[in-house]
Amino acid sequence: MKKLRIGVIGNGGIAKYVHLPAYKTMSDVEIVATCDIIPSRMDEAEQIIGHSLKKYENYEDLINDKDIDAIDICTPNYLHSIIACKALKANKHVFCEKPDAVSVEEVKKMEKAAKESDKVLMVMRNNRHLVTAKFVKQYIKDGKMGEIYCGRCGWIRRRGIPGRGGWFTTKAMSGGGPLIDLGVHMIDLAIYLMGNPKPVAVSGSIYNKFANDSASSDSVHSVFGDAKQDGTFDVEDLAMGFIKFDNGACLQIEFSWASNIREETNFVELRGTKGGVSWSPNNYAIFSEENGQLIDIEPKGNLVSNGHAANLQHFVDVVNKKAEPDYVIGQGVNMIKILEAIYESARTGKEVLL
Repeated sequence: MKKLRIGVIGNGGIAKYVHLPAYKTMSDVEIVATCDIIPSRMDEAEQIIGHSLKKYENYEDLINDKDIDAIDICTPNYLHSIIACKALKANKHVFCEKPDAVSVEEVKKMEKAAKESDKVLMVMRNNRHLVTAKFVKQYIKDGKMGEIYCGRCGWIRRRGIPGRGGWFTTKAMSGGGPLIDLGVHMIDLAIYLMGNPKPVAVSGSIYNKFANDSASSDSVHSVFGDAKQDGTFDVEDLAMGFIKFDNGACLQIEFSWASNIREETNFVELRGTKGGVSWSPNNYAIFSEENGQLIDIEPKGNLVSNGHAANLQHFVDVVNKKAEPDYVIGQGVNMIKILEAIYESARTGKEVLL
């Protein structure tokens, strides 16, 4: 069996701790090249994979390598669309870390490049591939929750600012703070479980209250990104918002890197006419009624799974025509429209129509 030959661009935390270890376990994948502006990180990539790699300091050189079938993008956010478009035009399949892009203009460029190419373009949607999410999705598809008409989702941290002063907290490179960093995960899963209704209106507020609090990055999440003393912090640390959809449904959202709460939590809650669900990555509960009695359905057993690795394997399977994609770039366009509109609503104080 011919292996899919992949080149990884960007060897920071998400590649080091997630992508490279996942690829190493796949029998149908071969990592053949890597690219990073910091040479030592390419050496680390070799150590993780366990064999020598072609090393490029310029990502365009890697893209033009004819021995490579697919590109995996693990760079700062602003480069996602730029690299993806160039890779698609160079006849490469593309897998990209979230967010899809930092603006609607950029994500539409990706959409155009994907349509003009016969190659696969996918963006990380790891929560869709968790065991818990798959169960809930099937439960909803079976009609057991009825019409899903409202919900809320969030990922709120007590302290957890990644790479303070580096690209994560610099809007020109990241596109925003926890809304674009964490929001993509939970908003996507909520909309996916709701059946992908089209967003039509958005309102929101954002806050930056912890930029000068040096202790607020003191958590496990601070290992992501490259912190810089006296660096830039011009993004929000908390965002709240409200999304309306074309089918009349609505979704409340909240995301923070730092806020004074009891503990970190990430969740999706949906309410339907026959039942509701409260979901977190490794658990869920369904609330319904049968024979005149309120009932709760809760899982038993180990539900821990690796959504990132499963998402990467799904990409490989789609390229190898073993599976149909569960993500299309149009969903990414709608996602970035939502995020951009929340920032616009926060700036103007008004609801934004999409």
